[in-house]
Amino acid sequence: MKMQNLFKFIPLLSIALLLSCGGSGQTESTESEASQKTKVRVEEVKLVPVDQISTFTATVEADKVNNIAPAMGGRIREIYVEVGSQVRKGQVLVAMDASTYSQQETQVATLRRDFERYKELYEVGGISKQQLDQVKTQLDVAETAMNNLGENTKLVSPLNGVVTARNYDPGDVAMQLPILTIESMNPVKVTLNVSERFYSQVKIGMPVEVQADALGDEVFEGKISLIYPTIDPVSHTFTVEVSVPNNNQKLRPGMFSRVKMNFGTNDRPLLSDLAVLKQVGSNDRYVFVEENGKAKYTIVQLGARIDDKYEIISGLNAGDKVIIHGNTNLIDGSEVEVID
Repeated sequence: MKMQNLFKFIPLLSIALLLSCGGSGQTESTESEASQKTKVRVEEVKLVPVDQISTFTATVEADKVNNIAPAMGGRIREIYVEVGSQVRKGQVLVAMDASTYSQQETQVATLRRDFERYKELYEVGGISKQQLDQVKTQLDVAETAMNNLGENTKLVSPLNGVVTARNYDPGDVAMQLPILTIESMNPVKVTLNVSERFYSQVKIGMPVEVQADALGDEVFEGKISLIYPTIDPVSHTFTVEVSVPNNNQKLRPGMFSRVKMNFGTNDRPLLSDLAVLKQVGSNDRYVFVEENGKAKYTIVQLGARIDDKYEIISGLNAGDKVIIHGNTNLIDGSEVEVID
């Protein structure tokens, strides 16, 4: 009787064991699938006003440059300034040999006396008007020549500025090179090439910010003073000149500079830099957008970097949920689980 009861119990036990093993396998399978999903954090894209600032590189230049040289070659008697000297408009800088000027001065004095004598003769009827006019013409020509020689005997500065080059010493004969170079440094100008897409936005008088690498973070305020009327067909840029006040003369010709122009504001997506990845082997930038539990590979075009965020010019819309953590090993279509 006991044996019969045991035989009845064994099949029931086997069925229970089978059911128990089957249920455990299904649970483990469900947990395995869940564990395969990458846990990520997302950031919802929002539109915010972003200043449209563009930065251009350029070189600082003198506002005006003047080469001091005589109209004709001659021997230098004296140079009154050195490189670095501050000069004023009208200041005598160089004295040239005056022997030719002295000879011309003597000739003019002789012609003046002749003219006065001929004038007296003409008044008493001793000579004709034509003879008097001939002497007057000779005097005028000689005086003009003397004035020209005078201008080339004492060379003066045509502007306020700084001596930036000296190519001769007293006693040298000035030939091809200028004796001195004078540069005006207040204001200075910055010449830059701007992309043609900004042509309609750049205006005369538009304020800009200028920074020179040699002067750290110091900012100089300037204004656009000249816009060239043509666009380069190769680079598709146009030339702009910026005038920058330089009262303390910290900005010096030749300095490398950066010019910032503000073209207003646009409502653009602003996204954490943690979300932006670089495509290997190219300059493409991309993000992953979470859609229905999957990661969607999305190319984006970046604008300005603002603190720890990037302005997104294209590729995203307001409301997109962009993955900012857990995105490094994802591929397009990866299953993801969003966590807080």
